[in-house]
Amino acid sequence: MPLPPHAPPLCPSLMPLPYDSGCQQEGTAVKAGEYLDDAAITAKVKADILNDPLLKVSQVEVTTTNGVVKLSGTVDSQESIDRAVEIARSHEDVKSVDNALVR
Repeated sequence: MPLPPHAPPLCPSLMPLPYDSGCQQEGTAVKAGEYLDDAAITAKVKADILNDPLLKVSQVEVTTTNGVVKLSGTVDSQESIDRAVEIARSHEDVKSVDNALVR
């Protein structure tokens, strides 16, 4: 089936053809997987912070990039900073924690 003249070019490996065109999609899949892993880590850390009575959730921001969790915001004590870092480090998929929390 021919494509309309204004259609963008397609990667042959996305079309149902019986040969390997060599067009690689694996890098995109890995990036998507990493993004989903990061999103899951962020959600878990945020949930644990939310459920911790010592921490004020509205003041702790959590982001994750390539397994590295960044904590930022303002908390009321060094104990709160230590607890937030401890929570983030407790997750097995976390590679490291970048602590930017202040009091």
